[in-house]
Amino acid sequence: MSAHLPPIKGRGAPLNRESARFNLPVREADGDWLDQRAAIDDSPAPLRTTVTIEHPRSIISRNSSPDLPFDQSINAYRGCEHGCIYCYARPTHAWLDLSPGLDFESRLFAKPDAAKLLRATLRKPGYVPKVIALGTNTDPYQPIEADYRITRSILEVCLEARHPVSITTKSDRVLSDIDLLAEMARYDLVAIALSVTTLDSAMARTLEPRAATPRKRLAAIRALSKAGVPTHINVSPVIPAITDHEIEALVAAGAEAGALSASYIPVRLPHEVAPLFRAWLDAHFPDRASKVMAIIQQMRDGRDNDPDFGSRMRGKGPWADLIRTRFRLAVKRAGLNQHKWVLDTSHFRAPADGTQGELF
Repeated sequence: MSAHLPPIKGRGAPLNRESARFNLPVREADGDWLDQRAAIDDSPAPLRTTVTIEHPRSIISRNSSPDLPFDQSINAYRGCEHGCIYCYARPTHAWLDLSPGLDFESRLFAKPDAAKLLRATLRKPGYVPKVIALGTNTDPYQPIEADYRITRSILEVCLEARHPVSITTKSDRVLSDIDLLAEMARYDLVAIALSVTTLDSAMARTLEPRAATPRKRLAAIRALSKAGVPTHINVSPVIPAITDHEIEALVAAGAEAGALSASYIPVRLPHEVAPLFRAWLDAHFPDRASKVMAIIQQMRDGRDNDPDFGSRMRGKGPWADLIRTRFRLAVKRAGLNQHKWVLDTSHFRAPADGTQGELF
């Protein structure tokens, strides 16, 4: 089926296959797109983005994964309009009875109560401050942040409470909050990682169709660094036979822009991501699709994905070793990773409860 699917302009996934894990049916993209499909003679209408408001009872997610550098995080949004075909978070949409394919990048959920819930959590007796990671599942600066400003409201609470935050993003929209970020940096409360997968803008349009261009991401690193905000370049994911030839150039570009450190992760294809990625390869790189998957499987114990702690972030075998060696040498040449990021929790203070009475 996927071998003959054409790319959908402006979207990452070429199909909307549902999750077999939850006995959900296979269906194509629905809504306005299907309504209009039978009524036109040309290509289908663009898939419209919708946003549903969500009101969770809590906002901080916690994990105990030994290979993650944080144990608590906040996700202001579910789904991500950037449409990165390789996104490991895609399978989370299956829990909502939605497709990890096109639904993940077009049927989004926003949590406007996030700052209010965070404020209440930070005020609880006995709360122990630890770094809160933003952008661990879906991007906190995806396009809808321009309207909802949920990420900014979270940062406002964290600045007031002197609570440390780490941010991972693919968007130069992070610069809209540079006033808050620069102030937080004065207290060692923030560090920001910009993920840059490729320097080729045409490649980026197919991999990450609605994310900021590589040039804009590097410009964001430069602007943040100039403002005194510690920045990091995340060369992730590294896709063999697609982007791996850029490792050295990406590390050098990040260093030139002012990044202090760099990291990488080989592409991961958990659950429904694997068939979506295969369909993307068939649509965009049919000449090397089998080669790419063969190399990925060599790094993943013969499977499309390795879920084991530790190895899932680095891969195994000769290809993984080669990528690791090349990256280490590139970092050394660029003079990066000379010191470890340490965010300060000692300035923490419980925030006000947000009521007028706190003013008197």
